[in-house]
This record gives sequence, C-alpha cells and structure tokens, in this order.
Amino acid sequence: MTDRAALPDPADTSSDASFGTSSDSSFGAPPDLWGSIDGLWAWLEANRPAGGDDAQSLLVRMLKLSEEVGEVAQAVIGATGRNPRKGVTHTWEDVESELCDVVITALVALRTLTPDTREVFTRHLARVTERSRPGG
Repeated sequence: MTDRAALPDPADTSSDASFGTSSDSSFGAPPDLWGSIDGLWAWLEANRPAGGDDAQSLLVRMLKLSEEVGEVAQAVIGATGRNPRKGVTHTWEDVESELCDVVITALVALRTLTPDTREVFTRHLARVTERSRPGG
C-alpha cells in the first residue's frame, strides 16, 4: 500500500505545495482534482533526491504506477481470499482505495510529462468515449 505518511496532506495549507481546494467553503466540499494533481507534482518535484534529473523522475513515476497496480491485485486477491495461505486479508474498500491510488499516480505521472495534463486527459477521454459509442 502507499506510504500515506510520506505524502503531503492536501488539507494542510502550510506546506510549500499549494494543493487544490474548492472555492466552495461549505463542509465536505471536494478538493479540486487538477489543483491537487498539480500540488502533488510540485511537492514531488520539490522533494526530489539530490542528483535526480528529469529522466529519472519520469522513470520512477512510471514505475510507481506499476507498483500501485500490483497493490490493486494484492487487494483483490486478499478481498476474495484466493491465497489459501493467507485467507481474506483485505476488504473491497481497500480495493477502492488502491484503485484511487492508481488514478492519482497515473495523473501525477502524466503531469510529469506535460503541464497541460487536464487538456491532454480531457481530449483523450473524449476520444475513448466517442470510440465506445455505437457506430463510433
């Protein structure tokens, strides 16, 4: 699972990175997705190991995505009890959480490739959506 202690708290406005928050100040307002992705990316950039270059950062972020996908698999196996040695070790809520980690990690990796993350993702989603329609 992701080491959540190592990640910044998007609700903590005292950190160097500016994490997305909704302009709606009502209780329970969701964070801004793209602002949060930019904030996580900025935090990772600011906390790169000494001597790390852009190519290494990109490679590590792509590898991190594989790690997170593996954690989804581990959670599914644990939720279904398919490992007879371990039995049921996870819940479907764990699977949900791991899937969210995959999405976040993928968007941060995409942000590492381009500052136009939102536009690139939106265009791609539109193409995939169009392809999936009857006659598309």
